[in-house]
Amino acid sequence: MRREVLLFFSAHFVCSVLGQVISYSIPEEMAKGSLVGNVAQDLGLDVKRLRLGNGRVYSGDSSDYVELNAERGVLLVKERIDREALCGDTTPCALHFQIVLENPMEFYSVTVEITDINDNAPTFEKTEIKFMISETAAIGATFDLERAVDLDVGINTLQTYVLKPTVYFVLKLQNQADGTKNVEMVLQKPLDREKNEFISLVLTAVDGGEPQMTGTMQILITVLDANDNAPVFTQPVYKATVSENSAKGTVVTAVSASDADQGLNSKITYSITSTMDEVRQIFEVNEENGEVTLIGRLDYEKKKLFQINVRARDN
Repeated sequence: MRREVLLFFSAHFVCSVLGQVISYSIPEEMAKGSLVGNVAQDLGLDVKRLRLGNGRVYSGDSSDYVELNAERGVLLVKERIDREALCGDTTPCALHFQIVLENPMEFYSVTVEITDINDNAPTFEKTEIKFMISETAAIGATFDLERAVDLDVGINTLQTYVLKPTVYFVLKLQNQADGTKNVEMVLQKPLDREKNEFISLVLTAVDGGEPQMTGTMQILITVLDANDNAPVFTQPVYKATVSENSAKGTVVTAVSASDADQGLNSKITYSITSTMDEVRQIFEVNEENGEVTLIGRLDYEKKKLFQINVRARDN
């Protein structure tokens, strides 16, 4: 009797994942071919090892932005990097990838932080906004203004607002939970339609960069004779929850305001005044009944909380 023994052999591919991690920091918008860092020097490798080991950048989309010059042992900018397009308002903004070498296989981890430069001026969604205000409006009456958007982060982003002239109105800024500022103008002097039927103001948004950048919006005010009651919401804050997979057209909540005036002066229209985080692209409010409806796609991983400012305006 003959017996055969079947033997199984397993071959193991062995690679070395080294613990060395190198980090660099570069500003956004650097020209193609700009030096990020000397990889060979910082890893303590001979340039010859990079060349013969077919050194290259590996991992995700990072290779779209940086490349390894194995002949020189340096890491270079492959394509212009727009920090805002890459990371939005997330900080810090960084590329994470590995330098791969062959024969033997080795991996070295690299992090490149992309710092912000002041390359975006504050902007308003509208170039002008119009108000119709009764000459009987009380001193201290407040009027919501559009907020500006600045895609930069940190000190380079929007810092404050300036309103000019300030004969009739002054500016009131209030910090919000999302880090932005609520912008209102406050009546400080009685209006007189017979003296000034039309008032023109300029709201300027100012960032903190160097050089400083600004954006402006014109405020056009028509002074009216009558309507002396502003709409009042039934509650100051409305809270609602919605699933991220909710279909477009889903009613998230409804706001309601009333006006003590009569006739056309009591007819209320609703509008969204938020300009941050693309609120207008995700939500809309029915101008007649105040229903807030989903019109865009929600992504819980990107944003979990929205603050929607709704304005109630009468005729």
